[in-house]
Amino acid sequence: MSFFSKKQSEEPQNIDEILAQFKEVKKQCAAMAEELKKLREENLHNVNKVNMVRFNPFEGLGGNQSFSVAILDGNNCGAVITSLFSRDGNRVYGKPVENGTSPHILSEEEKRAIEITKTKINPKVQSSNNK
Repeated sequence: MSFFSKKQSEEPQNIDEILAQFKEVKKQCAAMAEELKKLREENLHNVNKVNMVRFNPFEGLGGNQSFSVAILDGNNCGAVITSLFSRDGNRVYGKPVENGTSPHILSEEEKRAIEITKTKINPKVQSSNNK
């Protein structure tokens, strides 16, 4: 006696057996559709969009060593983290993001990082030389 032997499935013999199998398959498909719907709803709360914008906040102090990173879920909620690099040191700021905006004042780079992340325009690192 083997625990690994496959159970032989019998072919349906008549229309009633075919209909019974069809009803079972239909029930299983409905259960999978419900599970998929549940997973999609749960996934809205997972981080699924991240993007970075690099920039130079101080004229004449090197390249684009500063950055803003937007980290959002499916509801466009999460955080934006900004690092300002200078010769004297590095400062890091974090601000919450709710529905694509923040209750705190956002810099242009932070706004751009959020917008790019929300729309997934370009998942690559963006650079800015506008400062």
